[in-house]
Amino acid sequence: MSGTTPVPGDGATGPEDTAPAAAAPETPTDGTGAEGAREPRAGGETATTTEDPAPAAPAAPAAEPAAESGDGGEGAPAARDGAYWAFAAAGLLVVLALASTTRFLEGWVPEIAAGTPLAGFAEAVEYPVYAILLGLLGNLLLSLTGLRDRLAAAFRTEFFIKTGLVLLGSTVLFDVIIRAAGPAILQALFLVTAVFLFTWWLGGRFGLDDRLRALLASSVSICGVSAAIAAAGAVQARREQLAYTASLVILFAVPSIFLLPWLVGVLGLNDAQAGAWIGGNIDTTAAVAAAGAIVGEDALQIASIVKSTQNVLMGVVAVLLTAYFAFKAAPAGEGAAARPGLATLWERFPKFVLGFLAASVIATVWANTAGEGAQDGLDTAKALRDWFLIAAFTSIGLEFKLSSLREAGWRPIGVFALATVFNLLVGLLLAFFLFRGFTF
Repeated sequence: MSGTTPVPGDGATGPEDTAPAAAAPETPTDGTGAEGAREPRAGGETATTTEDPAPAAPAAPAAEPAAESGDGGEGAPAARDGAYWAFAAAGLLVVLALASTTRFLEGWVPEIAAGTPLAGFAEAVEYPVYAILLGLLGNLLLSLTGLRDRLAAAFRTEFFIKTGLVLLGSTVLFDVIIRAAGPAILQALFLVTAVFLFTWWLGGRFGLDDRLRALLASSVSICGVSAAIAAAGAVQARREQLAYTASLVILFAVPSIFLLPWLVGVLGLNDAQAGAWIGGNIDTTAAVAAAGAIVGEDALQIASIVKSTQNVLMGVVAVLLTAYFAFKAAPAGEGAAARPGLATLWERFPKFVLGFLAASVIATVWANTAGEGAQDGLDTAKALRDWFLIAAFTSIGLEFKLSSLREAGWRPIGVFALATVFNLLVGLLLAFFLFRGFTF
């Protein structure tokens, strides 16, 4: 097994990298692959001086890992026989069962918490929390029974997410920008740009992976989990990174529901300023609605307009991230020297963004032409969107691997916390000046 480790890490350079290993056979077990080859001094200290004829000997063993990796765990499911489809169907039933349980908890928990001190908290908790937690529980149970890998073919996180995002476009109407006040548009543009760039820069200073930086920056600056999903598709982030980001969004959003309305009173903001500050800072739509409602109906209206305006920028950011990662950042598994052309950009471009925009246009036309029945159609699209996104978050929990999160450590939490503070300060300044003379 140790012989296979270097191969996935550095495919093209495998034959050359095996040269230093001739003097120290144990070296490949650390999984460093190419890094070990770049530091021959480590091998030289445990053996005599590297000799030129040595590279010829490891050439033959280098073929063995390639053969082993070819018939690894993926080989059996690739056959797609009757057993494969049976387990895939069973896995889909697991996803649907967990999604249905999420829907049940989403309505039941606030109901039983009504009239208690936890009522506001229960109302603010969105379905991603239940879905991820249930997915993690299912992951644990299936792993203990040895069934998780057999059912994994149905845990189609990417498919569920992208389908849900296309349907999400139907709930973000283009004419919301026209109806939104000018200050809301200005605040959204300035705030999203400033917070995204600050978070991206801060993540670089903390040494975070570029893909995780993109997810954190998108979620803090735009609209939380939905923005993180869109960014994940654009930059080809790992599922564990998306789960990590989604967890941070919820972790910071829930306390904000109660903290920001209290600060509104302390700072003496008017309803418009309060709504603009809340809508521009809290990362989840449900939490924005909850916090805005605590302040008042007028504040809730402005908070919803600002949040909706920021949501529209989600597709723009996804396109820009795709272009950046295609032309500036090396794709995962490729060398830094790779510079893809326009064909590669189109290949890596998240096609669901086009679906998102198309759905938004269709929904806008429908809303303005279908009359009284328009809202029923939009509500149906929203319900379908929620089901697909619930299935996506459930699959994230089912596919979750703790080892991947351990790699991130505490630094993403520090970046997210500092970016949230920056968002609060910049958002407060923009809301104060842009909405100072606003009247309802």
